[in-house]
Amino acid sequence: MSSPTPSSPLDDEIESLKAKITTLKSHLRIQTSTLLSSPSVSSLLSNPPSSSHLKPKGLTPTILKSLRHHASLQKAHNQQSLYRTCATITTFRVQDPDPNAVDGGAVLGLRIEVFARGRFMRPYYVLLNRPFAEGGGSRKENGKGNGNSKEKSRTRKGKYVNWLRLHRQTIPPCIPISGLAARYLPAPPSRSEDSEREQNLVKFARHLRRELVRYHHRLATITDLRRAILAEDQTEQQEKPNKIQDITPADAEAKQITIEWEDGQTGRLVMGDDGEIVQVVALNGGGGQGNGSGRDREVVRELVGSAKKVEDVVRRLGSGIKD
Repeated sequence: MSSPTPSSPLDDEIESLKAKITTLKSHLRIQTSTLLSSPSVSSLLSNPPSSSHLKPKGLTPTILKSLRHHASLQKAHNQQSLYRTCATITTFRVQDPDPNAVDGGAVLGLRIEVFARGRFMRPYYVLLNRPFAEGGGSRKENGKGNGNSKEKSRTRKGKYVNWLRLHRQTIPPCIPISGLAARYLPAPPSRSEDSEREQNLVKFARHLRRELVRYHHRLATITDLRRAILAEDQTEQQEKPNKIQDITPADAEAKQITIEWEDGQTGRLVMGDDGEIVQVVALNGGGGQGNGSGRDREVVRELVGSAKKVEDVVRRLGSGIKD
């Protein structure tokens, strides 16, 4: 296997300039949106001064028209962002085109907004229908029942006519939506069951969004940890003989992080739902201390220190403080 070709100083300088250009473009977009959102700038664009000495230099009618257009777009974007921030869970109705769909094809939709890593994620959707509107979850009568049993059957049908069931969803597979649905949107009980069940759509939506927010925050924490360690390695390249080579999620829920060092050591960091550190283990590789196996507590102590959360590790690495 051939070794990778080392980059020349000119290539490194070009990559550095490209990174600076990207950063400057991002700062330009932020400053532009800040200025267009300012009340003073909006007032100036709406009612420009008539006198020439108060009018900004170079403000031609063409430029003014372009600025007003961008200001209107920015206002619409601000309104949409405010709505998505405040109304994180919204409902809507859709019609199932299937002619054989239950409840005449009526479907209730949930739209869930998640904000992470400085931007809105793509909305998640959950579709619910009412399959118990016709049968009510009860068994069919065999024709031998009396009037009281038929009346009870009609009562059961009326009680569970608005009960919901999960129909379609765009939630990541690692989110336990089936368990949440079984807990907060259970099916109607059978006649042999004495326990009275209740559905709670509000709790279902809140707990589902909480799981989504936790999931995206864990992904953002792993990204921040990778950036902090790479930045530390670049600043201390000559001082640290055994640098961390890679950090990747080890499971779909992003609760376990795999850490690889240059000397062959591997580690596993387990964090809880909210980013708290549950356990950290580093195993000696072929180049580590010992006989190539066993735990290396010194490496764990150097990486984690006294941090209780993964965010504390990122903050500690970013500040350069060693515990």
